[in-house]
Amino acid sequence: MTSPTDSTPPGGVLRPHAEQQYADELAGLAEHDDRPRPPGWRLSPWAVTTYLMGGELPDGTRITPKYIGPRRLMEVAVATLATDRALLLLGVPGTAKTWVSEHLAAAVSGDSTLLVQGTAGTSEEAVRYGWNYARLLAEGPSERALVESPLMRAMRTGAVARVEELTRMPGDVQDTLITILSEKTLPVPELGTEVQARKGFTVIATANDRDRGVNELSSALRRRFNTVVLPLPATVEEEVEIVSRRVAQIGRALELPETPAGLEEIRRVVTVFRELRGGLTDDGRTRLKSPSGTLSTAEAISVVTNGLALAAHFGDGVLRAADVAGGIVGAVVQDPVSDRVVWQEYLETVVRERPGWQDFYRACREVS
Repeated sequence: MTSPTDSTPPGGVLRPHAEQQYADELAGLAEHDDRPRPPGWRLSPWAVTTYLMGGELPDGTRITPKYIGPRRLMEVAVATLATDRALLLLGVPGTAKTWVSEHLAAAVSGDSTLLVQGTAGTSEEAVRYGWNYARLLAEGPSERALVESPLMRAMRTGAVARVEELTRMPGDVQDTLITILSEKTLPVPELGTEVQARKGFTVIATANDRDRGVNELSSALRRRFNTVVLPLPATVEEEVEIVSRRVAQIGRALELPETPAGLEEIRRVVTVFRELRGGLTDDGRTRLKSPSGTLSTAEAISVVTNGLALAAHFGDGVLRAADVAGGIVGAVVQDPVSDRVVWQEYLETVVRERPGWQDFYRACREVS
């Protein structure tokens, strides 16, 4: 049986964990890492940042960038994990919060699987601990009847625990983290014991304030976190690079037939998304209405990946305007009434008049 931290992912796994997929890079960094490491860490803070931002080792091993953006943000995030404060990655949907948290956990503790997914239905037991009710009825409260949460396991082993979409969890469930983060203990009153966190334990949470149904963090809980805001890519070139890299990785994982990347089409998708979410064309001359969706980098990656699948299986193997048009329309037109008006106006006033975009205009008109 393969454990979550085995370096070789099981055959046929669609998406290996970060510590499996990049095991060679992590091993290479550990071998050449001679800098001080905080207690319980697999790598030094410098090596963790290099793993995230990319670089080259003395033996020529290339470390691929996992995050494309300001290096200082990642240095602040890594430095936070080396203190007694938890880390909150904040940003709009699609700014790589989950991606960064997974790779941070993989690099720091070698295990990114200690995860609590925040939803409106997340219970207190998912954060603290639960019970095997068959054993509880048969034996009463006991260690054998206790079901550990990912946070409890992280505390016992001195690892990084991840909490996704923290603001989606009810406020009273959020606040169960306060004792864990401030006292570094988790009381188990039913057994008259407590779990004390080992060195290396910390929490990385993600949150965004753009989605509906969010629950604001209490001031007491917010003080336990150091917040790092992950921005949308600053330039078109930066976003095109992010989309190209992720699409190539996803294509390899899905074993899509070899298809040229189509940088021109990727640039078009990115340009459309940036202009619509910003409410202004790239040249700054035309103001635009913005649709209801976020149109983030994550949506751009999805549109291009879908386009590559269309080109590979139903086209000539080259990514063209017709392959991405349907995905773009589906991403932009979330509200069939108001968003369709926004899209049609953009199509006729911007895309139609843009030199070299006639094929894109025709393709979008066919599916609109």
